[in-house]
Amino acid sequence: QVQLVESGGGSVQAGGSLRLSCAASKLPYSVTCMGWFRQAPEKEREGVAVINTASGGRDYSDSVKGRFTISPENAKNTVYLQMNSLKPEDTAMYYCAAAARCGSLSPSSFGYWGQGTQVTVSS
Repeated sequence: QVQLVESGGGSVQAGGSLRLSCAASKLPYSVTCMGWFRQAPEKEREGVAVINTASGGRDYSDSVKGRFTISPENAKNTVYLQMNSLKPEDTAMYYCAAAARCGSLSPSSFGYWGQGTQVTVSS
């Protein structure tokens, strides 16, 4: 059974940093895209960053570009999200997801999901 386990969330003041980790196991060989998504209360889930683990190609939402970095550690089947210069509007539940290929930041493109890790940024 596919498992995606997120960790690293927490509470931080605005301007601070956090690093999220996503440990994947039993992913099908065909999966080459990993992504991070977030969902704030009463808002729709939105894509934050995706990475093609085969080519290294990355894509970010405009709201996090320049502040967040997605990176893989293929040997550990782990994907990280380094979040710097955090803002209160970054507060959300953050989810790791996997897909056969990277097409967009749309959550509907991803079939495997973790349980999420909460990030809270205070002003």
